[in-house]
Amino acid sequence: MMSIKLTDAQMAAIKQAGIEVDKIKAQKLLSTDEGLWAFSPEDLTLILQIANATYRAGVPVMSDAKYDSLYVKELETQDPGSAFLASVEPEPVIESKTVELPVRMLSTEKAYSYEEIEKWVNRLVKAANDIDPSLDDLEIRVTPKLDGYAAYDNGEKLYTRGDGFRGQDITRAFDRGLKVAKGGVRGSGAGEIVIRKSYFDDKLSGYFENARNVQASIIAEKKVDERIQQAIDDEACVFYPFELLDDWVGSYKVFLSDFNNILDKIWNAVDYEVDGIIAEATNSLLKEYMGSTRKSHRWQIAYKVNAEIAKVVVRGVVPQTSRTGKLTPVALLEPTRLSGATISRATAHHYGMVKSKGIGKGSLVELLRSGLVIPKIESVIERAKPDIPEECPSCQSHVVWDGDNLFCPNTTDCPAQAENTMIHFFKTLRNVDGFGPKVIERIYKSGIGLIHDIYDLSIEKLVEMGFGEKTSENLIEQLFASRTLEVEDWRFLAAFGAPRLGEGNCEKLLAHHYVADVFNLTVEDLIKIDGFAETSAETIHEGLKSIEKEFQLIYKLGFNLKETKRVVSESDLLLSGELIVFTGSMEHGKRPDMESEAKMLGAKIGKSVTSKTTMLVTGQSVGEKKISAAADKGVRILSENEYLQIIKKH
Repeated sequence: MMSIKLTDAQMAAIKQAGIEVDKIKAQKLLSTDEGLWAFSPEDLTLILQIANATYRAGVPVMSDAKYDSLYVKELETQDPGSAFLASVEPEPVIESKTVELPVRMLSTEKAYSYEEIEKWVNRLVKAANDIDPSLDDLEIRVTPKLDGYAAYDNGEKLYTRGDGFRGQDITRAFDRGLKVAKGGVRGSGAGEIVIRKSYFDDKLSGYFENARNVQASIIAEKKVDERIQQAIDDEACVFYPFELLDDWVGSYKVFLSDFNNILDKIWNAVDYEVDGIIAEATNSLLKEYMGSTRKSHRWQIAYKVNAEIAKVVVRGVVPQTSRTGKLTPVALLEPTRLSGATISRATAHHYGMVKSKGIGKGSLVELLRSGLVIPKIESVIERAKPDIPEECPSCQSHVVWDGDNLFCPNTTDCPAQAENTMIHFFKTLRNVDGFGPKVIERIYKSGIGLIHDIYDLSIEKLVEMGFGEKTSENLIEQLFASRTLEVEDWRFLAAFGAPRLGEGNCEKLLAHHYVADVFNLTVEDLIKIDGFAETSAETIHEGLKSIEKEFQLIYKLGFNLKETKRVVSESDLLLSGELIVFTGSMEHGKRPDMESEAKMLGAKIGKSVTSKTTMLVTGQSVGEKKISAAADKGVRILSENEYLQIIKKH
């Protein structure tokens, strides 16, 4: 029997949702191996309530596909008139008060087969005939069904969907810097808070179990994790209005006749988690005529693919090195037929999961596959000795732990990482424009795999690679500019892409040591720097060793490096203890530079004014509303000149 142990966070989510069930009973219901037919409608409803509450809180007890395809379908079979099925599944925010929504936000009716889609279209046709026998205006719009956090933006406030009538005010997400996708503007109505799949996989999957954790954290009242804040700043996390989604629009006849091709195209249209497609009528009169139930609009439907689950024996786990150096564990399975395909491999997410759940040769896992989705391990039924590699399969370098991820620290010589390392180098320097991904791709395919080899290129060699004469001249000029234009030493070090040596940590490191000396530091030296714990220090030390050879070759080319100011003891720093927000257009320098300068003087930097902000520094074009709000919170408000007078004392 599979055993599920609920965590404290999961139990807190269940309690917050008002579900009355003790931990023992909940674990027993979730752990049973009996067929779903053995559950009563009451038990199925309780399981669904638990699953919904934990999923919305970012600590799911089962996947969305399992929830929809197995448990919801079984309840529909046993009790079609269930009150749970007729209500909007709530999206609670822990410890947050509810407010009335400006508009009703409903769930979407679901279909799991082409036949159900046909029946829905026939209802549209019948309703259209009731209005007007002409079907010329009966168009259907198809968009990806984003698997994010449903929200509504009226331009002033951002709300969660809640129960469809009352939600929570989560405008704080925009205050934290959340942007509207595709450069959209505020006030665009309903949408989802989502995070790019590629960004999550590359940068966050080792620290957060799933994207839902990140989405829930963005809107939570507590302080945002610095990694999530970085994802917001990088615009990897966005509010995506439904009206801005990539779509297909066409007649209902083409929709039915070309359904599979439309499904495939729209399902893969965005770099976000998608768990289906949404189809809806576009005619406003038809939508008004058809109306809605208490739960969903009759003129709209979601198509989702039924999930299938199988118990499979693992033959072993093998690592694959990604272009970012992260090792992805791939479970080799006893070949199993699932969703019309023979499955022999499945992703195990990350090596932290392999280690903690005991995935290795001989383990028994529950495998889930939902239509177009790559099969994944849903849970581990019988543990085994985990298969953990010690070397990178691409270059045989010793691998290092970073959170729940294993990384190859050899960013400069690892074949799996070479192209991405070169792209990362020029992107991080930010002082040249010519060496984007497409240019680097061509250079890499021509046999250049190291950064310093790029600096040895000539116009003639670039022309041989297929670049035009003028383009080749420009590229050589750009290489010269990258060495002569001033660049911060911490940015230069970060450009080599070693694990745990992003821009922030490099700036912190070089506030204590010269860039030329960092390769002589011991783990003990690194631990002495505030913010570098033992595990981080070991990872950084290993990373520095792996990039040293390439660093020295490039450093000798004579880059124009701007040296980071050395820090004194933190208690002696001028702005120690200050939490500063810079706003408006500055004359002293670009805002990021002023923030960096303030951090070097001991301050912490905020993106928006809160009750913990101690100083608001205002430049040009700052609204009175923002200044008044800061004053109401007791924040010290300084003009740019007043602030500069203070730091001149340094």
